[in-house]
Amino acid sequence: MSELNFLDLSERHIGVTKAIADGYGEAARVCLDRHHSSPVTFQLIDRSESTEAKAMWPAVDARTKSAWNNTTDATEDGAYALALAAVEHSRGLVAVRRAETRTGADYYIDSPDAQIIDLEESFRLEVSGVDTGNISMLKTRLKQKLTQAVAGNSNLPAIACVVGFASLQIMADDVSETS
Repeated sequence: MSELNFLDLSERHIGVTKAIADGYGEAARVCLDRHHSSPVTFQLIDRSESTEAKAMWPAVDARTKSAWNNTTDATEDGAYALALAAVEHSRGLVAVRRAETRTGADYYIDSPDAQIIDLEESFRLEVSGVDTGNISMLKTRLKQKLTQAVAGNSNLPAIACVVGFASLQIMADDVSETS
């Protein structure tokens, strides 16, 4: 089984610094530790195709839990780590730049060897996290994120991705004008 590597994103994602990647990784570990022990198997559902990937992480200590005590912030930032790892795993795309406000996205993503000059060949990535909830809740959130990306102030193609921490599911789909 392949690995869903979310702990060293800055080594592969040029749009994420080490400090940001470390923060996202900490948040993801806190969220995962709420419900699971390492290792776990995530179900990745991308464009209705399902695969599995194993995620491993060191357990968090009390200080880290206290630092990430805000569930909303931890879930949001932890979702960035796992969503970026998932699009890398499923599509071979990496973060190349943080997206501006009102673009309908959180990150611009592209192939690891892309020469990023003007983002014309890049995709937008809209991310959301769900701490608890079943697949039905993730599907609903994915539809919301697809709609949000369509309304964004950008004409670049987009992907929406939703991370379910308790359910161990990551769902992604392409944005279409009818989303």
